[in-house]
Amino acid sequence: MTVGAMHRARSWRGARLVVFWVVCVLAVLVDQVTKAAARASLVPGQPRELIPGALDLSLVKNAGAAFSIGEGAGPVFVVFAVVVLSFGIWLVWSRDALPMPLVVSVACVCGGGVGNMIDRMIFGCVTDFFAAAFVDFPVFNVADVFITVGIAVSVILYLVMVDAPARAAEGSAPSGGAPSKSAGDHRDA
Repeated sequence: MTVGAMHRARSWRGARLVVFWVVCVLAVLVDQVTKAAARASLVPGQPRELIPGALDLSLVKNAGAAFSIGEGAGPVFVVFAVVVLSFGIWLVWSRDALPMPLVVSVACVCGGGVGNMIDRMIFGCVTDFFAAAFVDFPVFNVADVFITVGIAVSVILYLVMVDAPARAAEGSAPSGGAPSKSAGDHRDA
């Protein structure tokens, strides 16, 4: 690798980390501001209609994870959030070919995880407040949206932007047999 290529790789790595941290911090801020607003303006057991027939605001304190699974295991979820954040940072730092859209989606997952981790550390539970009015679905929050959408988008982007091109490159590589002759490979005798 040339010195110029090393500098470009380092600057690209730095740009990915900056984007990762900006998106992650913005996700945490949006999550925490909306949760603070929900705690200040909603009363548990008294839902408010937000979008008629579609979405209500209903304050719920969730001591578990998604769908209230693992209720009472808050410290485990805090450790899990730290592991996810650490993995996200490592992924963004170590993968030179990681596309920027994938960096953003991974940052959304990490930001959502940190947002819920903050709630668990400060309040001992997660503040949920979005309630689907048209279907029986667990109450959720902005961090949950960042996590869910971030995971879905990350999987799709990985399959489209990383895995598919890698498979295509493998499929076009010579199979180890005799080299094929192309139009410019022939020799006149």
